[in-house]
Amino acid sequence: MTHHSYRTIKKPSQGLFKDRGSKFLSFSWPVSAEDDINEKLGFLRRKFHDASHHCYAWRLGVEEQSFRANDDGEPSSTAGKPILGQIQKFELTNILVVVVRYFGGTLLGTGGLINAYREAAADALSKAEIVTRTVDQILDIRFPYSSLNMVMKVLNQEMASQVEQDFGDDCRIRVRVPLTKSGIMADRLNRIENVSVQVIN
Repeated sequence: MTHHSYRTIKKPSQGLFKDRGSKFLSFSWPVSAEDDINEKLGFLRRKFHDASHHCYAWRLGVEEQSFRANDDGEPSSTAGKPILGQIQKFELTNILVVVVRYFGGTLLGTGGLINAYREAAADALSKAEIVTRTVDQILDIRFPYSSLNMVMKVLNQEMASQVEQDFGDDCRIRVRVPLTKSGIMADRLNRIENVSVQVIN
C-alpha cells in the first residue's frame, strides 16, 4: 500500500514525569534521517551528561518504516519499548523521542520503569503540535532554454515547489511535488518537445 501522507510533529517539545525521587525529562524532535537522530542524541548526552540514562526510540519513513528502541542500561524492554509504544499510539513517524532519567535513589521495579518511560514520552508528545505532511517526490527536469516558458507554465499551474534551478543553454530545474501529483506533472512535461523528466526519489 502506498501512503500519500504521514503524521509527525511540527517542532520540538518537552515533557516531564516524576516517581519516587527519579525525574524523567522527555524530548521529542521531528527528524528525517539517522544523521539527525545521532546529532540530537549527542546534544542531549552532552547537555545532561550527569544523568543516569538517556533512553530513546525513533521511527522513520512512511512505507516499511524503520524504527529503533534503546534502553541505555535500563532492564531490557523497560524504557525504549514503552517510548516506541507512544510513538506508535500517536501514529507518528519521522520522529525521535528521548527520555533522560535522573535516578532518585529508589528502585522503581520493572512495572514502575515501564510506566515512567511511557508517561514521560506521552507527556512530551501530548504537548507537541502534530501535523500531517504529504509524501513528496523530487522531479529533475531538463530542457532547452526555448522551452522555458512552457515548462514554467506547467510548474505554476501545478504549484510545484522549486528546490534548485540552473538556467543556461541547457536548463535544469528540480521541483518537489506531492506523490499524488508527480505522475500527472511528469506526463505533462514530457509532452513538451525536448523536455526530459527524471524522478529523484
